[in-house]
Amino acid sequence: MKNIYIGLSAFIFLALSILSLPLLNIPTSNTYHWLNLKSLLLASLTRTTPTQPLVVADLIVRNGVIFTSDDSMPFADSMAIQNGRILCVSNYSSLKDLAGNGTKELNLQGKIVVPGFIDSHVHFISGGLQMGRVELRGVNQKDEFVRRVNEAARNTKQGSWVLGGGWNNDIWGGEFPVASWIDDITPDNPVWLSRMDGHIGLANSVALKLAGITNLSDDPDGGTIIRTAGGEPTGLLIDAAMKLVLSWIPDVSVDERREALFRASNLALMRGVTTVVDFGRYYPGAPVKHSWEDLSDVYQWADSLEKLMIRVCLFFPMETWARLMDLTSKTGRVLSDWIYLGGVKAFADGSLGSNSALFYEPYVDEPDNYGLQVTELDSLLNMTMASDKSGLQVAIHAIGDKANDLVLDLYESVASTNGKRDRRFRIEHAQHLAPGTAARFGKQGIIASVQPDHLLDDADSATKKLGKDRAEKGSYLFQSLLASNAKLVLGSDWPVANINPFSSIKTAMKRVPPGWGNAWVLSECLSLNDALTAHTISAARACFLDNDLGSLTAGKLADFVILSVDSWDAFATEGSASLEATYVGGIQAYP
Repeated sequence: MKNIYIGLSAFIFLALSILSLPLLNIPTSNTYHWLNLKSLLLASLTRTTPTQPLVVADLIVRNGVIFTSDDSMPFADSMAIQNGRILCVSNYSSLKDLAGNGTKELNLQGKIVVPGFIDSHVHFISGGLQMGRVELRGVNQKDEFVRRVNEAARNTKQGSWVLGGGWNNDIWGGEFPVASWIDDITPDNPVWLSRMDGHIGLANSVALKLAGITNLSDDPDGGTIIRTAGGEPTGLLIDAAMKLVLSWIPDVSVDERREALFRASNLALMRGVTTVVDFGRYYPGAPVKHSWEDLSDVYQWADSLEKLMIRVCLFFPMETWARLMDLTSKTGRVLSDWIYLGGVKAFADGSLGSNSALFYEPYVDEPDNYGLQVTELDSLLNMTMASDKSGLQVAIHAIGDKANDLVLDLYESVASTNGKRDRRFRIEHAQHLAPGTAARFGKQGIIASVQPDHLLDDADSATKKLGKDRAEKGSYLFQSLLASNAKLVLGSDWPVANINPFSSIKTAMKRVPPGWGNAWVLSECLSLNDALTAHTISAARACFLDNDLGSLTAGKLADFVILSVDSWDAFATEGSASLEATYVGGIQAYP
């Protein structure tokens, strides 16, 4: 009887406390800590039976080094989970009473646990599709490029498209591929092979003829048809010019896109990624319908059948801002624990690899080329103004130094016109910055969404294209951005680079490109804590998901990763670790 009275008193105390939180105007993050405190209090003071606590954890993870990404408690050794969310994070003696009938315990044996990684910039369905196509990533010579295309063509029926990508001409010396490389082996099939960055692609002569591209064709606004000295198309199309061929490629079937989702999800879980920020198809001018079809036909379909394996935050083409505004006004931004509506995205320029990133000074290897502004400025300003006024989050792709300043100017104008609010403007890539621009990110509160592994591909080519001084002073300024109080978040840009936060973190810490024996601009290296934060809680804040994700905090979704290492000091020094297991919602999702 005594246990019943104590339990009833504690229950009343808990109920009244929870009900009083809105009246006290306590922020949500603090609410989690209140709930955590009361859960522990109930667990220690009350029992419905002599052996069963009132609050029972489904899983207790103990005896580890848990990096929480929560400044209020950076490290713990144990964590309790119930119904897919975290009950509390503390030491084992404080939460062991939450164990009851059916509670499972996982002994980490000293291993490190971190929050599930958030990849802040992917093209998820595109990446999954690419996994089933001609893979040219890592190819370092012409013969191997041709061999892989030839193999794919032999296995493709006559008249059907041969699709693939991932090639990087910089790793075989810089020469761009041309249609004549593959015309003889693909006489009966149109071919489209995108460069790794998605801003330039190669069409064979069959595809060029199908698209009506000749020596008389004009360059479209925001794009370039690469030509020989005699004016003939080489097969290479940059940025907006890619649409001339892409519009002829048949749409991918629903079943293929669903299979792509599952392939991509399995890969992400293998790498410890539990949430991705998906920016849709990964080239400028991609049909706007693709992102919306992927939402309904792929993501919501999988969610309705409880087949989603990782969480997704979706950004849509900025041209469709009104459609997204209408949807969010009806549903809110959270469609489920698995699908979040992020905002809208646009392009300011192209890429360094295709010589279409927009700079103040010309490319060293093309003295008349300053890059491309792929979206007309008035149009970009008007769409951003309208999107922001309607309450949507805005992200804009900018790689060159002039493009980044252009977007910062635009954001400043929009914020001044529309008034103060928590808008969390993003610049995707923020790759090359002019002197003083890093400080502007901090002053304006702009999120710098960067991809460290691009550095591995760009260190050599940036020096060739920009010159050593420009490249070193302005490229991948991670530490400078952090020091300016910018909000720095990490991602992969998959399939442009591999989806692999372990590689991303090590690259951000070490900055050692392949074949180099030293760091590329040592002063811009990040610490392990900063790199992990940028891949977890900062990444969650950057898309308004920090109430649910990003840290191992009471009340949040129980997404976490167990690493193979058991020494934090060694991890912080070397930046190297591998994955042992991935948990999503407290359930083991890999292996």
